[in-house]
Amino acid sequence: MLTILGFAMIATFLVLIMMKKMSPIAALVLIPALFCVFVGKGAHLGDYVIEGVGNLAPTAAMLMFAIVYFGVMIDVGLFDPIVRGILRFCKADPLRVVVGTAVLAAIVSLDGDGSTTFMITVSAMYPLYKRLKMSLVVMTGVAAMANGVMNTLPWGGPTARAATALKVDAGDIFVPMIPALGVGLLFVFVLSYVLGRRERKRLGVLTLDEVLEPETETVLVKAGGGGQGASTSAGTGAGVPQQDDGDEGFQGLDPNRATLRPRLYWFNAALTVGLLTAMIMEWLPIPVLFLLGAALALTVNYPKMTDQRARIAAHAENVLNVAGMVFAAAVFTGVLTGTGMVKHMADWLVGAIPEGMGPHMALVTGALSIPLTYFMSNDGFYFGVLPVLAEAGSAHGVSSLEIARASLTGQVLHMSSPLVPAVYVLVGMAKVEFGDHTRFVVKWAALTSLIVLGAGILFGII
Repeated sequence: MLTILGFAMIATFLVLIMMKKMSPIAALVLIPALFCVFVGKGAHLGDYVIEGVGNLAPTAAMLMFAIVYFGVMIDVGLFDPIVRGILRFCKADPLRVVVGTAVLAAIVSLDGDGSTTFMITVSAMYPLYKRLKMSLVVMTGVAAMANGVMNTLPWGGPTARAATALKVDAGDIFVPMIPALGVGLLFVFVLSYVLGRRERKRLGVLTLDEVLEPETETVLVKAGGGGQGASTSAGTGAGVPQQDDGDEGFQGLDPNRATLRPRLYWFNAALTVGLLTAMIMEWLPIPVLFLLGAALALTVNYPKMTDQRARIAAHAENVLNVAGMVFAAAVFTGVLTGTGMVKHMADWLVGAIPEGMGPHMALVTGALSIPLTYFMSNDGFYFGVLPVLAEAGSAHGVSSLEIARASLTGQVLHMSSPLVPAVYVLVGMAKVEFGDHTRFVVKWAALTSLIVLGAGILFGII
């Protein structure tokens, strides 16, 4: 019964948000609360929620201060050269813009943190998509898939969890998987090329001057609020968007905004590199690093209290949206785990594996990792399900290393799971509905995961 209710709860949540019948926050809270009552454990709802909030509180704190930190870095102009460089490379060609999104997301993903990747990628690419009237779900989908492949880095999380759960070396898991992951990343680039061609066919190709012209003729909204600018774009050709009321994302390209701190550029660059280095080297917990980084960035760049309050207020909406989503997700994960639904779902899936598939447990693990890491947290999968799969595999001569490598293939789809806090940063900053993102990305991410799995089998890695 718990197995059926668990799958029913997840399916209900996905259907309601994809059909836009409920907001993600409301669905994350009300649906699990309702199913908790159905299970007969409504009296324990408070305990489940508190436990879930406690588990996700460090993540929420990290996201809150990371948004403030990178928001300040955008305000002071740290990423302006990146935006200008990508704009020149893309040459107002939708195809190049989409491919550039995939490349940028993959490069930034080297820091091992999905939230950081999405903040930087969206901050750099959002103005281009808005100016060219490109599909924003293409941006979020491509960024999520590129990050999903790169999320398998040893310091990214899943590989370390697999190594810990199965008591093997993370390097022995990751290094042999590089060719298969490389094929997966190449497929993401090819897919971005195909999606870019589709956008180019829909919108056409503009010249760089046509895109930049409205930028020089429009008084843009400044990063702290300020007045609305009126667009004076003269017909520069089909496909050139006008400045609209919701186009605050273009603030990153305003070369005259009052928040710029050009004299402190190298300080901010060094601070960011140092912060990312400390995060990769694990010198301090990530929430502590971003808390310190945000405080230092605000103090140095904006010594006046009024300016600091203005910067915090400017990013308060993003902070509230993301933090609220994370704590709402805590209700969902708390009920899913506390009622035992996750355990029963995992046990049912493992028990449904035919006896004859024993020698092929690596393939089974890879196939199961795709849906399971989407429907449950990485902790739940790697510490709850993976050891059971590894034990079943060992009885048929399949090594734990093969099982661990296969378990990484589902990460491409996992990065768009409603249980991953970073995805709310992505859709929130891109102003994309979570349901729209889900409808677009699930099929492509699942296909990419299958390609990684197929490449692993073809190369004899799995």
